[in-house]
Amino acid sequence: MARVRCITEMGMGVDVHGRDATKAAKRAVSDAIRHSSLGFFRMLGKTANDMFVEVTIAVPDPSGVDTAVVAKELPYGTVNVTAVKGGLEIPAESGSDSIIIANAAVIVSFDDGKTGSTRLAEFV
Repeated sequence: MARVRCITEMGMGVDVHGRDATKAAKRAVSDAIRHSSLGFFRMLGKTANDMFVEVTIAVPDPSGVDTAVVAKELPYGTVNVTAVKGGLEIPAESGSDSIIIANAAVIVSFDDGKTGSTRLAEFV
């Protein structure tokens, strides 16, 4: 079955003290979904648990993101979180602290119900 992209949301999160990339990533995901209420999937005969949610988190040091913790920000669907290099780190004027800014892209898709296709179909 092919997956059809239905929603793309973006968000930004910041950890001001502590250099915690996971905290910034969680805030970015929360920012991306905070104003969303997805009800259209009922028209497709689907439920919230039928969603496939792909999350890409961009931070300066992707190894600092606990993707399992970030995935818990999304209450429904099959969630996959990937951390990549990006975002922003702003060093403090003095000391070893810095601000970490994470960017998140949250993409929701559903299986189209058709057999014989394995490609990711998109509505743009």
